[in-house]
Amino acid sequence: MMDSNTATMGNLPRGIGICTTIPDILYLPELVFGGLVWILVASTLVVPANPQAWVMFVSLFCFCVTFIWMVMFFCGTHNNRGSWAAADVAYHGIAAFFYLSASVALAKVTLEIKDTTPLNSQNYKLDISAVVFSYVATLLYVVHTIFSAIRWKSF
Repeated sequence: MMDSNTATMGNLPRGIGICTTIPDILYLPELVFGGLVWILVASTLVVPANPQAWVMFVSLFCFCVTFIWMVMFFCGTHNNRGSWAAADVAYHGIAAFFYLSASVALAKVTLEIKDTTPLNSQNYKLDISAVVFSYVATLLYVVHTIFSAIRWKSF
């Protein structure tokens, strides 16, 4: 008798299955927290605009691409191919790296304006909220990357 040493083939969800499987269930929180970062940064006025522009780019880019990616998975465009699992790992890894760099830049700017504005200022409070949500979005993208990599290995 020959023993079978092959692993079961990986499976990419489609349809409502993206709302019930790990890591795909993280699409909605990524969109929510990414959208909050986008809204909060857009509603503040900070003198060094360059780091804020990077944060805006990252949050808007990741929001749009994550939404498109989620719709493509919902429609089943992937046809359960391993290349899509690899692309999922690559995209979420890049998004996690982008969000980490944006979070650090936003935290730095927020710490710098702490000395020049009163702590009860509306802009300062909005920036603090944006920093927190940015780090939460970073964590979500990192977790999504890890679980996507585990799924990719099963293909």
